[in-house]
Amino acid sequence: MTAIKGFSFAAVPAGFKKADRLDLGLIVSERPASAAGVFTTNLFKAAPVIVAMEAVASGTAQAIVINSGQANACTGAEGLENCRTTLRLLSEATGIPASAILPASTGVIGQQLKMDLWRTTVPALAKNLGNSTLDDFARAIMTTDSFPKTATATVNLAGGQVTLAGVAKGAGMICPTMATMLSVLLCDADVPTDTWQQMFRTAVAESFNRVTVDGDTSTNDTVFGLANGASGVKVLPEELPLLQQAVTALMSDLAYMLVQDGEGATKVLRINVQGATDTLDAEKAARTVGHSQLVKTAFYGKDANWGRIVAALGRSGAKFNPDGVSVTISGVTIFKDGAPTDIDADALLKEPLEQIDINVDIKLGSGSGTYTLLASDLTHEYVSINADYRT
Repeated sequence: MTAIKGFSFAAVPAGFKKADRLDLGLIVSERPASAAGVFTTNLFKAAPVIVAMEAVASGTAQAIVINSGQANACTGAEGLENCRTTLRLLSEATGIPASAILPASTGVIGQQLKMDLWRTTVPALAKNLGNSTLDDFARAIMTTDSFPKTATATVNLAGGQVTLAGVAKGAGMICPTMATMLSVLLCDADVPTDTWQQMFRTAVAESFNRVTVDGDTSTNDTVFGLANGASGVKVLPEELPLLQQAVTALMSDLAYMLVQDGEGATKVLRINVQGATDTLDAEKAARTVGHSQLVKTAFYGKDANWGRIVAALGRSGAKFNPDGVSVTISGVTIFKDGAPTDIDADALLKEPLEQIDINVDIKLGSGSGTYTLLASDLTHEYVSINADYRT
């Protein structure tokens, strides 16, 4: 059980996808909490994203409900009404206003929610509240994930200790530009809503928005944050940077897990770009390398094929002088000042490329722009998982 104060968890099997598999999760705060949400920029926003965006605009919420099995995306007016109906069912079962419940869904796009199963399962979900853990909730929202993704942290402030707890799901269709990935971050500190929302957006930009598995941005990407003040600790203005650091670090831990658990992935590539003209050019370069199927398959094959990296840089849209580019992999510089280095790169990188974590350091020039992106490799297993996803 997490030590976070004022939050209860529930997780039950509803049969949305497989019998006896946790697939419906609920988090309830003992009191209305400062609420934040960051959502997918995909124009095809899932019904729960649309509903949650409306709800989080009030600045407060008391509960979060997430189902796996059906994404309820591209389901039209029926999907929107089904989503709102699930919140009314939960409101009747818990006494929490439907407008204070934030919904999210994950699964196959285009399928309507199985409302008969929702009606029969919601009472059991409400009854289970307080009998499940953060880990149970994490399991309930998994799809192709191979392990539940949770993280906790504590921060010592002048008023006492506060606790953070986070959960995420996602292994494929991962390339959040938010704002299929979902995440929830809970905090028992007392934080003003406006401050919490700004802190939350900053942390998302530095974590979840800097990862990619396959370059596909989901219709359902959602990150929720609730800060309920149940610890009794009010965050002082001078303590906000410390809390910001903790929130960003916890989200970064969860973001790393998304890449680590990328469908079929065996590597986590930390692509560091420096010396770009500005941050935007650095991001273009990092994302083009991280999305490149040729680069990703090369790392899966443990092949230090720098040609694929520089080719990706050249088509990234970033502006730089090719004669000033250098590429270093796991501390070994294999390309410098626009030309290959005179070393036995294959021998020097044989052991480093066996590791899970691989640093790819790219210098584009002498500019001030920097950007870091986490990316997975691309394996045979990724193709197998997604070829059979609906069958």
